[in-house]
Amino acid sequence: MMHIKKLIYSLIIPTFILSQTSCEETFVPDTSVSQQEIVVEGYVEAGKDAKPVFVILTRSIPFISTIEPDKFSELFVKNAKITVFDGDKTVELNEFCLSQIPDELKEEVYAVLGLNPDSTAADICVYADLFGKITREYGRKYDLKVMVDDKILTATTSIPQPIGLSGFKWSDPPGAPNDTLAQLNVTINDPVAEKNFYRYFTATGKDRQFIPPFGSVTDDAIFNGKEFEFPLQKAQRRGGDFDPVTFGLYERGDSVFVKWCAIDKAHFEFWNTRDFSANSGGPFSSYTRISSNVTGGLGIWGGYAIESYSLYPPPK
Repeated sequence: MMHIKKLIYSLIIPTFILSQTSCEETFVPDTSVSQQEIVVEGYVEAGKDAKPVFVILTRSIPFISTIEPDKFSELFVKNAKITVFDGDKTVELNEFCLSQIPDELKEEVYAVLGLNPDSTAADICVYADLFGKITREYGRKYDLKVMVDDKILTATTSIPQPIGLSGFKWSDPPGAPNDTLAQLNVTINDPVAEKNFYRYFTATGKDRQFIPPFGSVTDDAIFNGKEFEFPLQKAQRRGGDFDPVTFGLYERGDSVFVKWCAIDKAHFEFWNTRDFSANSGGPFSSYTRISSNVTGGLGIWGGYAIESYSLYPPPK
């Protein structure tokens, strides 16, 4: 049960099921329901605080459509067979749905997922390696196979070698003096390589709910093979209140946690196009297609090499 609680705690409902987009290519979406596709969101992680391997399956919806509350659970795909080959063995993931959670844990799980148990009937399902059978190591490749509705979807990802942060420095934010907020600058010693790719998350307080910033990925195009210092912004949930005074800054005296991840190119391209799409809304924005490494469907099967850090911005 601890594996299940840890898994549920870390899940984020896939936001890309509502729009499939590309920052390089203008695209006029087909709104035909008959062309509904399977959307994959799955990850394999290695390192401290790594989550269990899990996959969420949903069905795509027309670009211009409305999701009724009583139909939301129908987007989640059940009774699929999902396997992962870790280079040595093939492991079948276990299906796990909210309806299977004991009643005494439902309130906690719904709270973690941001759902109201009195107002939602969505039976969200997850496929996970609950018993840790998959070997998770840096440098390995992982092949995903999904069989559902007479369809077969495949994807391959890798967990790169970890590339951590080497320095942390708290400083006063620019502008008017402020005794309660701090800016975090970090240093990375980027190894000489053809290309390295990164994604990060932050969390604060006791709940440690990691969330990605609006622009969550970067490559090393401007600092390949160099020691490089840069500000690491505090992540903020989409849809929350935006305050330009506090945006990206940390509260002094709070607990701060950083999850810094090395990822491969295909994983980077997915989040790079997805972030671009999510951050370029408005009446004059164009429809864009999100990059995917899934054959036979949409979405992402991604690997993370994780480095975790616990920090404390001291009071002034």
